[in-house]
Parts: sequence; structure tokens; C-alpha cells
Amino acid sequence: MATLRSIRSSIKSKRNMQKITKAMKMVAAAKLRRSQDAVTRARPYAQLIDEMLSSLAQSVQSAAGGQAGQAGQAGQGGGNDKP
Repeated sequence: MATLRSIRSSIKSKRNMQKITKAMKMVAAAKLRRSQDAVTRARPYAQLIDEMLSSLAQSVQSAAGGQAGQAGQAGQGGGNDKP
């Protein structure tokens, strides 16, 4: 049977492990909270970038559509300009 000293030592080590585990949980919770705050602060910037990229894509599409029509008209001469 285990001695009183070994039982007390085992109880002490288990309490220390519980303290370590509790501290690790607190650190993890703080890191999670910090990350969530960073995401919340970045959200307006992400929305602005999304709007800017959408506007840019529409501009590029409309510009590309107008140039494609002009290129087609210029190429109707057959490409042979010699008399």
C-alpha cells in the first residue's frame, strides 16, 4: 500500500498540473479573444477592398467590351492594304 508521503506527493503533483492546465486555458482564451478583436477591426477594410475590386472588375469588363468591338471593325478590311 502507498505511504502517506507518496499519496501527499501525488495529490500535490495533480494540483500543480491542474494549475498549469488552468493557466494554459487562460492563455489560449486571451489569444482567441485577441484574434477575434483583430478580425472585427479588419472587417471594414475588407469590405472596402471588396467594393473597390468589384468596381475595378466592372470597369475592366466595360473597357474590354468596348475595345473588342473596335478591334473587330478595324480587322474587316481583310488585312491586305496593297493595291
